[in-house]
Amino acid sequence: MAWIYLLLAGIAEWGWPMGLKFGWTDQGLKFWPLALAVVSIMVSGAFLFMAQRVIPVGTAYAVWTGIGAVGTFFLGVWLLGEPANAIRFVSVGLIVAGIIGLKMA
Repeated sequence: MAWIYLLLAGIAEWGWPMGLKFGWTDQGLKFWPLALAVVSIMVSGAFLFMAQRVIPVGTAYAVWTGIGAVGTFFLGVWLLGEPANAIRFVSVGLIVAGIIGLKMA
């Protein structure tokens, strides 16, 4: 169950950078995206807290940030039109390989 909590924590981690990105525009601050960011931080932290009761803290933190980074990368490419070149995908693949390695260890 701890690994499910950690997966949910990582997925929730996608919400806060996206909320911050959409929370500031040329017209100023936008409440709802910033509220999403705050809620995402709290949900992500709560699931990480529950996962760390079983999973070693170093492993949990690395996997949590990895899931957050990989998911945010793909959201940026998909929603924001960020660069999708080969070296970026290879680099994200290395993060995924590290997550898998930590899970297997």
